[in-house]
Amino acid sequence: MAENILVYLDIFSGVVSKPSWEAMGAAQSVKTESGTITGVLLGPQSREFAAEPFWYGADEVCYCDDAALTHFTAEAFATQLTALVEEKKPDLVLMPGNVRMRDMAAMIAVDTGACVFPDVVALEWDGGAIVTRPVHGGKILQQLKAEQTPCIAVLRSRIFTPPEKDESRFGTAQSLDLVDAPAAYEVLRFTAVEGEILLTEASIIVAGGRGVTQPKGLSAPDGLESEKDRETWLAQQGYQIVQQLAEALGGAVGASRAIVDPGFVPYQYQVGQTGKVVSPDLYIALGISGAIQHLAGIQSAKTIVAINKDPEAPIFKHARFGIVGDVFEIVPELIAEIQRL
Repeated sequence: MAENILVYLDIFSGVVSKPSWEAMGAAQSVKTESGTITGVLLGPQSREFAAEPFWYGADEVCYCDDAALTHFTAEAFATQLTALVEEKKPDLVLMPGNVRMRDMAAMIAVDTGACVFPDVVALEWDGGAIVTRPVHGGKILQQLKAEQTPCIAVLRSRIFTPPEKDESRFGTAQSLDLVDAPAAYEVLRFTAVEGEILLTEASIIVAGGRGVTQPKGLSAPDGLESEKDRETWLAQQGYQIVQQLAEALGGAVGASRAIVDPGFVPYQYQVGQTGKVVSPDLYIALGISGAIQHLAGIQSAKTIVAINKDPEAPIFKHARFGIVGDVFEIVPELIAEIQRL
């Protein structure tokens, strides 16, 4: 088992992200009884969250709340974490899974000579980290053993179980000095999308594909200049059924590449190999055929429900429940029943 584990805890949208606590759970599963888990927080809000890692099992907590870390840049955050890795010399560094963490992990690995594993879905320790991760579009699982330390593992969200929260645990957090990093660019601002559930953290996701782009009995209004404009208008009207079902279930909305590439739906909603990899408890696919690229993004979903007019659609081979039929006939009845219940 690992003696010294460092867990990076990602502060996003004013809270420590749920996948960060999942990383704490993964750390506890491979730590020796005498081992140490160090939780790390970066950014101006890190001081106010410094007690929370103790509640979830951290033995030590380090934070840097310097204003220079107000806006996330991979270079600045990776430089700060690299310095701590070099000081603490951990056996294992765990990071919650998202694009920001992948960037940071790669930079830290280059700076420290560590090995790095992205998209980890299982973690063990036997004289070194043993990780399992999907490859080849999720068709097979690859098991790898690190032959050196430190090992950096970026964990897929909603796979590992967070520890029980215990607010009676406490400790003294250590404040870190800022390590200056050369800035290649300046972040001017972020524009938040308000009121939406993050796809990577959602327990319920409703996603639409090409089958929702042609709503029944609806034609584009006069005045649209091109066929592309008419297609986009119809697709966006049809996609509303995805949003309505997600709202009824309290879930997040997603989309397949088939309706993202033409510009019908923004890229931020794309699920799949070239979009977001998700692990919800329930994934409802509306009008999605089930191309291999899309299936690679939903392989960790606990339950998949598919609604599609094509009985031969590949998605049915992966769905636990399937309905062959028109989305625009079935989903309104489904929404009405959900609202009744």
